[in-house]
Amino acid sequence: MPRTVWSGAISFGLVTVPIHVQSAIENHSVQFHQYHLEDMGRVRVRKVCELEDREVAQSEIGKGYEYAKDQVVPVTDEDLRSLPLPTAKAIEIAGFVPLDTIDPIRIGEGYYLAPDGQVAAKPYKLLVRALGRSSKVAVAKYAWSGRERLGLIRVRDDVLVLHAMRWPDEVRDPGAVDTPNADLSDDEIDGALALIDGMTRDGLEGDDLRDTYTDALAKVIEAKRDEQPLPEAPEPEKPGKVLDLMAALQESVAKAQASRGETEADIHQLSKKKTTAKKQPAKKTAKKTAARKPRPA
Repeated sequence: MPRTVWSGAISFGLVTVPIHVQSAIENHSVQFHQYHLEDMGRVRVRKVCELEDREVAQSEIGKGYEYAKDQVVPVTDEDLRSLPLPTAKAIEIAGFVPLDTIDPIRIGEGYYLAPDGQVAAKPYKLLVRALGRSSKVAVAKYAWSGRERLGLIRVRDDVLVLHAMRWPDEVRDPGAVDTPNADLSDDEIDGALALIDGMTRDGLEGDDLRDTYTDALAKVIEAKRDEQPLPEAPEPEKPGKVLDLMAALQESVAKAQASRGETEADIHQLSKKKTTAKKQPAKKTAKKTAARKPRPA
């Protein structure tokens, strides 16, 4: 069972939901330590007091803020828990928005929110059902790790999930990226759309989306441990120069469809330009003008 990283409550109007916050992700990457190459002795980072020039234990270490040269104000964990903020002890819901109105670049790591005891069961389930029926997500504020944060609460399999979010001023303007200018034809865009269709999949499962880096690293470590030759790395395909974009798109579509097991590929001749019959201009017809009858005198 994941360990609790924070305990508090969700504030939803006048409704309070006591919760435990648990990490929703796991890190399966290979972890390395630092070693002295001469004798393979472990290299460690030791915490030393500059004034006493000695290593100090974790129990002797606390937080502090340096407001002037050599002038430090100690700040304890109890001080942080007693901040004059409503979000210091609760995740405060500020409103609800459709999920597609939030730029994904602002969404960060996720945490499961577990109900804290039987007293939280009914309001927890109430928020789960209400969010599910509304098709919206909650935007909330909370204070963790020395700062107030913005969060997003959504439902995943009847469990509330809190995603950390970046404040608007933490996201850089994409206008800083120098995008190239290039002329594209409609045929080239249609070719790219055909390639997207050929590479469209039902979900994010599959061997091609597996972490092959960790697997390869494990094989290298095992070979070195057993003093065996290192596994040979596959020869990477050398990317060719794209001289004909249409030909590259057509070949890519063919490969994508072949990988899906389609025997009769419905490949459009992307290299052939679509010809549309030009409409002949309508012949001008002389307007018939009816002879006006003379007005009676």
